[in-house]
Amino acid sequence: MPLPVLDPPSLRVLGALLEKQMSTPEYYPLTLNALVNACNQSSNRDPVMALDEASVHTALDALRDEKLAWAVNAAGSRVTKYEHAIRERFDLSEQEAAVLCELILRGPQTPGELRSRTARLYGFTDLSEVDAALDCLMEGEDPLVVALPKQPGSRERRYEHLLGGQADPRDTQPIRVVSDPRDTRPISLTPITRDSEVKELREDVARLRGEVAALAGALEAFRKQFE
Repeated sequence: MPLPVLDPPSLRVLGALLEKQMSTPEYYPLTLNALVNACNQSSNRDPVMALDEASVHTALDALRDEKLAWAVNAAGSRVTKYEHAIRERFDLSEQEAAVLCELILRGPQTPGELRSRTARLYGFTDLSEVDAALDCLMEGEDPLVVALPKQPGSRERRYEHLLGGQADPRDTQPIRVVSDPRDTRPISLTPITRDSEVKELREDVARLRGEVAALAGALEAFRKQFE
């Protein structure tokens, strides 16, 4: 079965349900009010959202259609509650669920960030255990996670979930800042290929060094006028 392509509200609802089931099982499943609060909390979320009940209901309908969440009516309770089905749908271990949950709630992250931020969900013993969970999530014909190329200056590779569609190509290529110091327009970010990266960076450095030297000379000449 191909992976679902979920919009941001649906992803936030799914991530919040999974998080609460793992971190506070005594309060799970969630009422609609509790789920709205979980979606909109400011901690452990990137970006922070402000979803209303109608938006959460729409997201729940989309998740139900994908067999990723449903409503439950516990005996003796007059309040409808909601729970996820992502672990059953993709046969996730506890480690895999913790990693995927964190990627859904906060976007691309490194293994080090994942180990630290999943502590409330699962206690990874070391980075190798995080790497093993990531490897499992990247296996199969329809992987749930993809590894992103290292960004210039980064020591660790980041990983991104694929439940929102294919990875953004801007995240999978090195980024070069293209800006003329004399240009007051906003800086643009342009993807470039690895073959031309070194050459273009060297040209940029040489140009900037020349401009700095020219500014230093002009400043020195201006200062001497007052000596």
